[in-house]
Amino acid sequence: MDRIYQEVDFGYWGTLKDAVEKLEEYRDNGILAYGTFNGHILHSDTVTLDDAYIKIVGTTYAELEEKQKKWKEDRDKAERKFQEKLPISIERWKARARTILPKDKLEYWDTIVPIRANDLYQGMELDQCLDLVEMLNNHCSLAEAKTKVESQNHSGMSFGLICQMVSKFSDRGQEFVEYVR
Repeated sequence: MDRIYQEVDFGYWGTLKDAVEKLEEYRDNGILAYGTFNGHILHSDTVTLDDAYIKIVGTTYAELEEKQKKWKEDRDKAERKFQEKLPISIERWKARARTILPKDKLEYWDTIVPIRANDLYQGMELDQCLDLVEMLNNHCSLAEAKTKVESQNHSGMSFGLICQMVSKFSDRGQEFVEYVR
């Protein structure tokens, strides 16, 4: 006699652990059930937490938890190091700008440096902007500046940010932006 399984919808919001627990509830109540998680079919009468994780994630639940814990610890450690160095980095960006930017641009630069230093890119665009402004100030060709910005490996968002910054801080910035877009 064929077994008839009731289909369970895990929804889009749950975790794999939630799906396994739901199937275990069906099993504990004597109901055969199955559900699809990430394209894999799980059955209430055979599912275990580790088997489901190995099948779908490639590691046991405990191993995944350990990897995630280590990743978070590493990320937190890197963030602490970044925050410790931040005051020195901010002063370095401000000092470097004084060798490149005109005096009338320094007040605005000093205002944005702490903001940019704490954003998603952690100040990466500050050095990149100064590199481009310095090149433009030294009368490089627009093609050379374009080659430089292309070598900086920007996402669409960071490219837009660099263009805004260069147009603000270089007398040739608007011309550069029109050329690279």
